[in-house]
Amino acid sequence: MNVAIFLDRDGTINEDIGYDFKLENLKILPGVIEGLKLLQKDYQFFIITNQAGIGHGYYDFKTFERFNNAIVHHLRKMDIIIQKTYYCPHTPNENCECRKPKIKLIKQAESEFNINIQDSWVIGDHPSDVLFGINAGCKTVYVLTGHGRDHYSDLRMKGINPTIIADNFLIGAEKIVKNRNKK
Repeated sequence: MNVAIFLDRDGTINEDIGYDFKLENLKILPGVIEGLKLLQKDYQFFIITNQAGIGHGYYDFKTFERFNNAIVHHLRKMDIIIQKTYYCPHTPNENCECRKPKIKLIKQAESEFNINIQDSWVIGDHPSDVLFGINAGCKTVYVLTGHGRDHYSDLRMKGINPTIIADNFLIGAEKIVKNRNKK
């Protein structure tokens, strides 16, 4: 069985610039490349992202796809492979089954790529990312990048306990490696 890192996208991999998906505004966050390189020996990478802007009509699927492909291509140029991107285009009010923290998309990845969920990780900057990982049975990293610092009190107030809390992606990756080496 394979093990995976399920990555939130905006605010975790790239700078979260709201609903502005102009390619010239794409910036990979500091430490992400180094952290992914540290993890790639042992893990496959997947992006799982809520994209309510599609459902709200702020941007269309083509705009999302173009921006996402630019991220995946940039990472590939750094010898980092994203196996697949899964996304939810729905607004929170639609109460769909694919919006994090519901686990439809992670179950899909688990089935498609023969993933051992218990030894896999979710990394994200929202409490819903941590709940998503917990609901699926993964270990979790809450990064304080993107919206992480803004929602940190929500995490605590709701009693959501990530496996790791990290100031940035690289620190989270280093802690995952340290955790794996303890086995």
